[in-house]
Amino acid sequence: MADPSSYRPKPGQIPDSPGVYKFRDEHGRVIYVGKAKSLRQRLANYFQDLAGLHPRTRTMVTTAAAVEWTVVSTEVEALQLEYSWIKEFDPRFNVKYRDDKSYPYLAVTLNEEFPRVQVMRGAKKKGVRYFGPYGHAWAIRETVDLMLRVFPVRTCSAGVFKRSAQIGRPCLLGYIGKCSAPCVGRVSAEEHHELAEEFCDFMAGRTGAYIRRLERRMQEAAEEMEYERAARLRDDIGALKRAMEKSAVVLADATDADLIAVAEDELEAAVQIFHVRGGRVRGQRGWVTDKVEAVTTSGLVEHALQQLYGEERGDAVPKEVLVPALPEPVEPIAQWLSERRGSQVSLRIPQRGDKKDLMATVGRNAQQALALHKTKRASDLTTRSRALEEIAEALGLDAVPLRIECFDISHLQGDDVVASMVVFEDGLARKSEYRRFQIKTFQGQDDVRSMHEVIGRRFKRYLQEKQKSGEWTEEPAGNAPADGTGVNGSGVTPDTGVTPDTGVTPGSGPVTALADDLEPDPLGGRTTDEDGRPKRFAYPPQLVVVDGGAPQVAAARRALDELGIDDVAVCGLAKRLEEVWLPEDDDPVVLPRSSEGLYLLQRVRDEAHRFAITYQRSKRTKRLKSSPLDAVAGLGDTRRQALLKHFGSVKKLRAATVDEICEVPGVGRKTAETVAAALAGAAPSAPAVNTATGEIIEDDGAPPAALSAERGQER
Repeated sequence: MADPSSYRPKPGQIPDSPGVYKFRDEHGRVIYVGKAKSLRQRLANYFQDLAGLHPRTRTMVTTAAAVEWTVVSTEVEALQLEYSWIKEFDPRFNVKYRDDKSYPYLAVTLNEEFPRVQVMRGAKKKGVRYFGPYGHAWAIRETVDLMLRVFPVRTCSAGVFKRSAQIGRPCLLGYIGKCSAPCVGRVSAEEHHELAEEFCDFMAGRTGAYIRRLERRMQEAAEEMEYERAARLRDDIGALKRAMEKSAVVLADATDADLIAVAEDELEAAVQIFHVRGGRVRGQRGWVTDKVEAVTTSGLVEHALQQLYGEERGDAVPKEVLVPALPEPVEPIAQWLSERRGSQVSLRIPQRGDKKDLMATVGRNAQQALALHKTKRASDLTTRSRALEEIAEALGLDAVPLRIECFDISHLQGDDVVASMVVFEDGLARKSEYRRFQIKTFQGQDDVRSMHEVIGRRFKRYLQEKQKSGEWTEEPAGNAPADGTGVNGSGVTPDTGVTPDTGVTPGSGPVTALADDLEPDPLGGRTTDEDGRPKRFAYPPQLVVVDGGAPQVAAARRALDELGIDDVAVCGLAKRLEEVWLPEDDDPVVLPRSSEGLYLLQRVRDEAHRFAITYQRSKRTKRLKSSPLDAVAGLGDTRRQALLKHFGSVKKLRAATVDEICEVPGVGRKTAETVAAALAGAAPSAPAVNTATGEIIEDDGAPPAALSAERGQER
């Protein structure tokens, strides 16, 4: 625990101007970001008597080891910079809202030549118009199905669209009148784009004028005795009204507003947002956060506004934002919202009427969301805590393993040998920490040797990062050479074993938040680079799990011993009887089948196996698709495909003469000579065998059937 007076700036050193400040811990990691109208006055509040500080603020300033600041011109610039730094550094003491689920949106891809209506999740893309969010994807599909009768916009994928254009025949929706079939030229690109714009206008809330226009056209058709057209218009109006009924009218027509409500207690807060467009609720979403800093309701509202509109522009920011409490001061955030919209935005508290009643409804939703979250989290935390405690007790650990790393080896009969590393923190998968390896030091099938190599490479990187940060002070025990080529007091081997082409590749997926609000830093030892971002492999696990039995566990323990690492526990989980093996133990540890600890180890092991086999399959697919033509200089995809299409296979191309190769459109004599020389110099591949039937395949490369049959033999 640091004394704030040890890093307090000298008197007169802090400027009396607007700015943004950062607190860093002893490892250089940014742990808190804040803004201030006057940096001098705000920072002085942090360096008063610790007894007078809020407990959360006291924890932050005693965890920090340094403070920095950046001066800006206005409070709006300070707000923008604060938001950017929070997104960049992810400080642990800042309020960070997290969605309890990934909300689906109704999206119209106006950036395409033929816009498409579809369901989208995740990050928003430029040039795509979004409506929502919706609670369920099926609700979007029901609405779209009703709307397509009136606005027959394309909904098919790029593959289906391209196929229909090639065969000159539309899909089923084109035949039943729910698609204008631009793929076969029934409408032009301009007409289809106008149709998509009308769809967007209707979804944006401009419904009354459009329905009135359809009603006039229906009356005109009836007066002209065109009853079939009038009946169709009548049905169109009915479909649109049914679609409108799915979103209740809550405010006056043409009202565009977002209503934000907050429910909070001492530890957590829940935020609910209702998106009202054209007087109707068009979307709803919610966030939950741990109150890791001393923050008021107005502060929670300010953070919610940053989270909600930080990446939005134009009409995505409504004309009116209703909140339960105004940020202090309110002018910078209101100006910031207006700049993002491009016109004036009203930020206020509703005082009376329908808007106040609707705000009460949003508040009740926030209260229910907080209660539901606390119930779920209590159950999850209890289960995960019990699982970690059972693992610690069964393995004889001094403390529960808050960070668990699991390693698995995958190959197909000794080919394409790869390994995976998955990370679970506080019993939850942390996918941003996943890594994958290629086995480099030998060829063939040897799981024990592969496990030894992967564990050694991972912890060499850990020791290397530890040395860079200045934490490495002792010469590790073991058999490291003393000539500076291995791991010793003067250095760590520069060959960390990272594969040159793909190296150690991070996994993909969302980052799962840690439930670490009970202690300042439950993992400990995290290090960062100079600007506060966490380094790869910079902190060790408390437990290493390997997929396998006693041999794999012994190999992992030997790799750690060779590096002088004795504070990381190792165990293995064998698939046959789900036994837990420990180093140097002749008998396994058998956990009860109903044990939460065993369930957690199984989830960790299965996730490592999934990640490894996915990588191994991708490598094998890439290898099977390779061709001798790939190595021919100056031969691109187009001419390579033309050659294969003309001759049918690489085998027949290899037997062709230069003059025959020149007959392929786009291939000149010089290119033909290069291709012939390259194929003549390359040894013909062994005949491929369909492992399902035993049939020898004449063409180079294995067909999909062989690939599918091989999957049954991979591990």
